[in-house]
Amino acid sequence: MEGGYVHFTKEMKKTHTILIPNMAPLQFSILQAALEREGYHTEVLGNCGSQVAQLGLKYVHNDTCYPALLVIGQFLDALNSGKYDLEHTALLITQTGGGCRASNYIHLLRKALAKAGYGSIPVASLNFSGLEKDSGFQMSLPMLKMALAAIVYGDLLMTLRNQTAPYELEKGAAEALAQKWVKTIRGWFLQGRGGSAKEMKAAFPGIAKEFAAIPVKRTPKVKVGVVGEIYVKYSPLGNNGLEAFLAGEGCEVNLPGLLGFVQYCVSNMGDTVRLYGGSGALVWGAEALLKHMDGIEQASISALRAAGYHAPARFLDLRNMADGIISRGNKMGEGWLLTAEMVELVTSGYENIVCAQPFGCLPNHICGKGMISRIRALYPAANITPIDYDPSATPVNQENRIKLMLSVAKERLDEGAQALPARPLDGPVESEGAKVPAYL
Repeated sequence: MEGGYVHFTKEMKKTHTILIPNMAPLQFSILQAALEREGYHTEVLGNCGSQVAQLGLKYVHNDTCYPALLVIGQFLDALNSGKYDLEHTALLITQTGGGCRASNYIHLLRKALAKAGYGSIPVASLNFSGLEKDSGFQMSLPMLKMALAAIVYGDLLMTLRNQTAPYELEKGAAEALAQKWVKTIRGWFLQGRGGSAKEMKAAFPGIAKEFAAIPVKRTPKVKVGVVGEIYVKYSPLGNNGLEAFLAGEGCEVNLPGLLGFVQYCVSNMGDTVRLYGGSGALVWGAEALLKHMDGIEQASISALRAAGYHAPARFLDLRNMADGIISRGNKMGEGWLLTAEMVELVTSGYENIVCAQPFGCLPNHICGKGMISRIRALYPAANITPIDYDPSATPVNQENRIKLMLSVAKERLDEGAQALPARPLDGPVESEGAKVPAYL
């Protein structure tokens, strides 16, 4: 033990099970296989419920980030369960770097572990900012490639499921197919395949066609987009099962993909240099990586459109949608991306939007709630409701606020009202991967 905490060593890779907090269920299920391929024994946690938040409150001050409170509570709840060999268990947590308090989650976690009597549990850091240099958990280039592929596949499956499930004739068919594909892709990853750009582009059309083959009845539905802070936006634990609630209200849910957040982080590297100075090599590297991801993204978009589904805008188009509303210099709390996603949703037929936000994140409120009035002025059809998530907010109050927003949406639907976008979307994309035949 050095520095007052137990280090995760390279040797622990073979002996320890690494627990991972769940954020995006489909994406993280596939990501787990990428880690297993590299020799790590991992488990994505699924424990939820009020006891998780209450346990977090016991060891984390209420003024800290709600996502940190939940993640730490989830870890402690898992360790208390008796399910794991505590001498051979480790925890994995991300560090974002930059101005977000998420960089300090790892220190809060170690403090909480010590207070709860688990000071011997090592914590590994997943970061790309050079933090925790003494960690034995290292991201190799092959692992990074597979992690990116996991996110892209998970986003595609999430989009296909969400646009199919509200209309399916056999309840549960879309979810079952999504899980079938998660299992298939995990199998590819464990075999060391499926993660290259060529392989992904070849796989996308086949996946989309299988979802398009599910029998459906296309009746008019309220379409709802979900934006917000990265954790509460995706995590059922963080947003009290928001997706499931909206589905239960008969809505079609559009949850922008996790890839957009990755592209946003990469894009910000170049913007930082342009706005504040720095190495031109960093700008070149960021743009090269964005170009690589754009090729994969376009192939996914083309597969969706070819199968008759709504596809999101390319990130390279998305990052211009907040121009005139908020500066790209706003990079904390999901920054300009949050605003751009709301604009993209409104202009593509998902004018009803839930903006999910942790109560204590001021930058997120500025870039989300603070932009709503401006967006409404530009796009009168926008029907946006911000929802705060924190330990004191009850699900009943949150759901009632959402139901109020939905009542307006249902009135518009009954009246046949259509959103009138003030800014038209770009035309169809062309993808070099669109002509690739059969998948793997």
